[in-house]
Amino acid sequence: MTGMRKKQRFIDLSVAIRLPVDGELRGDLAPVLAADIQYISHRDNAELSARMWGATLADLPGGLGYASEQLNLSSHAGTHLDAPYHYHPTSEGAPAKTIDEIPLEELYGHGVRLDLRHKKPGENVSLQDIKDALAAIDYTIQPGDIVYLWFDADKTFGTADYWNEYPGMGAEATRYLLDQGVKVLGTDAVGFDRPFPYTAAEFQRTGDRALLWEAHFVGIEKEYYHVEKLANLDKLPPYGFTTMVFPIKLEKCSGAWCRAVAIVEEESS
Repeated sequence: MTGMRKKQRFIDLSVAIRLPVDGELRGDLAPVLAADIQYISHRDNAELSARMWGATLADLPGGLGYASEQLNLSSHAGTHLDAPYHYHPTSEGAPAKTIDEIPLEELYGHGVRLDLRHKKPGENVSLQDIKDALAAIDYTIQPGDIVYLWFDADKTFGTADYWNEYPGMGAEATRYLLDQGVKVLGTDAVGFDRPFPYTAAEFQRTGDRALLWEAHFVGIEKEYYHVEKLANLDKLPPYGFTTMVFPIKLEKCSGAWCRAVAIVEEESS
């Protein structure tokens, strides 16, 4: 008689890089966040394909060549990893790492999902919010944990609200997690901090410089990486899964697209 075996279930935590529909993107960041994809079909490439092989169209299957695409997009489009260089030229008093300098072993580990769905657009996640979320799942952060912030923000993907209406991390909450030995944080929102208009309005009212990109700028004093535009965090257990966020290796860049994945082990007969 054989015993129970573990079955691995893979969960894609990434949104697609895609052409935005009319009205989806607006504001100053629209040109930065948009992805311009030129789709080149099998028929479009037919003559080029034939010429490269010294053949004719009649020699190709169905008279068709290969399909390809030409992309013009930001390194921060789609689900992506931010390197410390994105936040500032230095981190912990040394030159900040670019995306190609991040050790891969730091981007693979035990995952923890914190339920922060009660946070409203424009609100900051506080230290108490983090402690409450951990208490709710009876979990203590371990060094090397990869922590995901579950806002359910990806459910508006494909709409204007996705880009403009989401909560963000506060500096104190970010610093607390890093002090527990966390090196990678992730959010299913567009950005790790609050949307720029919310921060701008509060800064104009108070003049408090500490409000400006407060979670990102924690990376100046303490090195860390974060993933933005995650998806499907609702499909994860609170903890007990393995996750990885390996970026495309773009030389000397501040960020890169990644296919974030979680692996959940389940009993299988």
